[in-house]
Amino acid sequence: MVSTVPTLADALAAGPVVLDGGLSNQLEAAGHDLSDTLWSARLLAEEPEAVVRAHLAYYEAGAQVAITSSYQATFEGFARRGIGAEEAAELLGRSVALAREAAGRARAGGATGPLYVAASAGPYGAMLADGSEYRGRYGLSVAELERFHRPRLEVLAAAGPDVLALETVPDADEARALLRAVRGLGVPAYLSYSVAGDATRAGQPLAEAFALAAEVDEVIAVGVNCCAPDDADRAVPLAARVTGKPVVVYPNSGERWDAEARAWCGTPEFAADRVAGWVADGARLIGGCCRVGPDAIAELAAGLGH
Repeated sequence: MVSTVPTLADALAAGPVVLDGGLSNQLEAAGHDLSDTLWSARLLAEEPEAVVRAHLAYYEAGAQVAITSSYQATFEGFARRGIGAEEAAELLGRSVALAREAAGRARAGGATGPLYVAASAGPYGAMLADGSEYRGRYGLSVAELERFHRPRLEVLAAAGPDVLALETVPDADEARALLRAVRGLGVPAYLSYSVAGDATRAGQPLAEAFALAAEVDEVIAVGVNCCAPDDADRAVPLAARVTGKPVVVYPNSGERWDAEARAWCGTPEFAADRVAGWVADGARLIGGCCRVGPDAIAELAAGLGH
């Protein structure tokens, strides 16, 4: 039987699609300690049910796409914890299966419409767990970065997600590597940069960074995440103009982490009333990142009429 469920690319062409919020936000709210270098990926092995419940909270809030807990899951990172390549591959595949399990539970609970899974592939710096994911410029060539990313992307693609989330990319050179690495995998991807103002975190002009994906057929959306909402306001129309593709946008709450006080400070700036502007400027895949929980996603979804 031919599936009647539209692909995510088809859904984006039809109108805005709601992405989830920060997975770590929901896991920490449930009492899980994510201070480990593996971050939420640790729970893939130790508490997979917690991951399912976190995804489910976002689906129940109105999210149509869940991003897997594989952002910081890499063969190298798992190896440092004594986890071999075979088990690491199983855990990467499990991240997709857990999100699918949550989607199934959401449907059983009354959710309607297609529910999608985005398999997260964070930047090289996320594996290092030293903050370089927000700087880029790792001292590696594009070819070296491609060799790092390709095996993980192959495993994630084989697990059958609806899209590969190439997210929080700080550096245009790493974007080049990721765009090479997704070729021929048979799964579409979206590319999302972490930005500061009108530049990538590594300091490259954002227009040039977006342009890298303009002619890549595998890429169904381009945009930004893990940035201030004000930065998202400026980036969305630029991404649409430069690439001609649907825009993905999921900024942080706008609060700032005070490392000395070890606490979040400032006032949240993520608000559902920004969404209409993003949609008008070309955003089609819209959600939140750090410190954006299910309540905010529920408001966003309501504002989009979902």
